[in-house]
Amino acid sequence: MVTDRQVRRLMGLLSRGKTLAAAAAKADMDEKTARKYRRLGKLPSEVTPEHMWRTRMDPFSQVWDEVKSKLEINPGLEAKTLFEDLQRRYPGQFTDGQLRTLQRRMKVWRALEGPPKEVYFPQVHRPGELCQSDFTCMNSSSVTIQGQRFDHMIYHFVLTYSNWETGTICFSESFEALSKGLQNALWQLGGVPKTHRTDRLSAAVQKPDNPEEFTQRYNALLKHYGIEGVKTRPASPHENGDVEQRHHRFKRALEQSLMLRGSGDFASRDEYVAFLHKLFSQLNAGRQKRLSEELKVLSGLPQQRLDSARRLHVKVGPSSTIRVYNNVYSVDSRLIKEAVEVRLYGEHLQVWYAQRLVDTIPRLRGDGKHRIEYRHIIDWLVRKPGAFENYRYRQDLYPTHRFRVAYDWLKQRRPSRSTKEYLQILHLAARENETAVDDALRTLINEDQPIELGAVESLVYGQQKVAPVTDVNIAEVDLAAYDTLLGVEEVATC
Repeated sequence: MVTDRQVRRLMGLLSRGKTLAAAAAKADMDEKTARKYRRLGKLPSEVTPEHMWRTRMDPFSQVWDEVKSKLEINPGLEAKTLFEDLQRRYPGQFTDGQLRTLQRRMKVWRALEGPPKEVYFPQVHRPGELCQSDFTCMNSSSVTIQGQRFDHMIYHFVLTYSNWETGTICFSESFEALSKGLQNALWQLGGVPKTHRTDRLSAAVQKPDNPEEFTQRYNALLKHYGIEGVKTRPASPHENGDVEQRHHRFKRALEQSLMLRGSGDFASRDEYVAFLHKLFSQLNAGRQKRLSEELKVLSGLPQQRLDSARRLHVKVGPSSTIRVYNNVYSVDSRLIKEAVEVRLYGEHLQVWYAQRLVDTIPRLRGDGKHRIEYRHIIDWLVRKPGAFENYRYRQDLYPTHRFRVAYDWLKQRRPSRSTKEYLQILHLAARENETAVDDALRTLINEDQPIELGAVESLVYGQQKVAPVTDVNIAEVDLAAYDTLLGVEEVATC
């Protein structure tokens, strides 16, 4: 087969005055072939007929009309579904290896005769016009805190013109997390863009049947900063495409940075936060030029941040507990039957009474959970020890696993006094120091001594220093034992 290179050489030799025979010989082709290409004046690739015919029989020619009619009714049908249907209706006619043939034919049909595909229109971004934000789950990352898996989310904020980004750790897609994350981003940025776009977050966007577009609290947040709110249409995540794409790239950058660091484990959450701050600074380092254009046109910040808390008024029940969004929290028993104000933040809640902050409690994640602080109820529990055995939240009354070991020890050896004795030990922890009582229990357990209130009090109040938990005493190994083993001769008899 003659190539384009041969014909180019032939034409070059002919243009330099070589005879046809000599030029054909040097171009390594037959003289008749050379005469043909001299007459055509074209390369072989220009005269090769386009391949428009089939090289093998179409196995779906007899059933294609059936397949096509199904596709016209429901274009979303997959080739595998239709192929399995054909195999059921025509046993033995189609082999598994012919699936790829049907997939190619359906691909051609969709491109030439199928329904129009959605068109994405590239947008022009202007400085200071638009910012986008969204929550992204980080549970798949390799981040741990002191060896424990750290499940969390990131509220991710992006300026669409410069791609400047930042993020805040959170644990749910609540309004409190949205408010805190958005305000953190705006104050770190030092200005306010014209428009803020989110997807259809329930914390910000009303349900479709509601005449209001946004929730009252989200509207108040937008008004406080003078920013216009925009939401995406249903099932249209591409409308928030900038932040969606940044999710992917941020997570990849995070994993790469953890690899360079050599470990995904952090000593504390503060250390992880500092690591994230440094990572965002590195990602934003190459965006300073476009960011400076945005900063020139951003609106100014208000005088102060808006309080992100949701305020609730609840009544303390007779069990010294309050219920906040299907979760139960204990409060001081002095507040029983009193109405208190609960200020609900993203990660904690505050209990206020008579315009005074009386307690700060970590917020529970999820529903149907409880957090009972034994110090709130221990004074009355020692007076009513019989209530302990079947107390609904008894598991919360073991501050550490050693307290549970102590109770089990008492239950086994002193069943008649186990509850009273344990509650007195717990009362001691509430009055004095929980850590000191825990250390005392550790000492008694390790030395296999009786666990009783007097022994615990002597260690807590006494002058004897409790050994730190890090002190581990290992007896010295006597190597002579190995010599003795080597010197023994055993005779095996058959």
